Amino acid sequence: MKSIAFFNNKGGVGKTTLLCNLAGYLSRRCEKKVLVIDADPQCNTTSYVLEEDSFYTFYFEDNGFSVASLIPPLEDGEGFVKSITVKQTEFFGFDIIPGNPTFAASEDFLANEWKDVKSSDYRGIRSSLLFSDFLSKCENYDYVFFDMGPSLGAINRAVLLACDYFLTPMSADVFSLLALGNIGKSLSNWRETFLSGYNELDEEKKAKIDKFHHGCVIKFIGYVEQQYITKSVGGQPRAVRAYDEILKKIPFEISEKVVRPINGEVIEGLDYKIGSIPNYHSLVPMSQTSHKPIFELTSGDGVVGAHYQKVKEFEGLMKEISDKMFANMEVIK
Repeated sequence: MKSIAFFNNKGGVGKTTLLCNLAGYLSRRCEKKVLVIDADPQCNTTSYVLEEDSFYTFYFEDNGFSVASLIPPLEDGEGFVKSITVKQTEFFGFDIIPGNPTFAASEDFLANEWKDVKSSDYRGIRSSLLFSDFLSKCENYDYVFFDMGPSLGAINRAVLLACDYFLTPMSADVFSLLALGNIGKSLSNWRETFLSGYNELDEEKKAKIDKFHHGCVIKFIGYVEQQYITKSVGGQPRAVRAYDEILKKIPFEISEKVVRPINGEVIEGLDYKIGSIPNYHSLVPMSQTSHKPIFELTSGDGVVGAHYQKVKEFEGLMKEISDKMFANMEVIK
């Protein structure tokens, strides 16, 4: 099992749409067993992939196992949850741990526990590993994807310290470029702080953690350009000039502000751009309304005329992105 976080501390970059469709492609077309964790208190993934009745149960009635269910045992001093319960999605093909708006309150709890990490307090260190323990219960899956909010808060810190890899969706704007520096600095500092606190534990307490803790070895595997506007040049789509100027700056910024501080080196010849997705306009809300992947939309969902070619084109993009993601994962260990 490999765990992958989809993260950018800049919002509005199409992260949830990319994650759900890529996970759906792996499930539907590649027959992979995929689990998605909606760790964003806004619950956009949950509302996207679950039918309205199911979403209502989790979001408004707080009925059923959700990501928020991981917190109460820790707050009560009981440790981690003993087992997890997943929900199947009808059209996307993957399993999901739904989000819950009450999970936002966990920011304060996890932030307070992080203070104890710095003083090598065992409880604080254990609480900060809630997602590491969670992932140890997911070995029957091929891939576990995390959807996350755009913050650099305590929830996202716990997710990133637990995962094997992370992928960054990028929109073609200057704010996405500026956000990259925050990602590299923050993750490097978090990893250093956690390992410093962990190394001061006695061997007995380390042994309890080592059953599920992999050493904060998360690596950056690449980015996906999204939401730029294209024009036809020589019969081929190309980003319009305003977007193209920003897109040209991304590779250098990624290498210097993300890859070097997190992975330790920029691997020569490795392309960290694993995909490029233009704006698909009306197909995205069609997908959200029908709770289906974009590549499985039909006339019954509102697809007409030129939409059919776009639906087919989008499936090809998901294949390209998944192939490139796996190729990078083989190189970046």
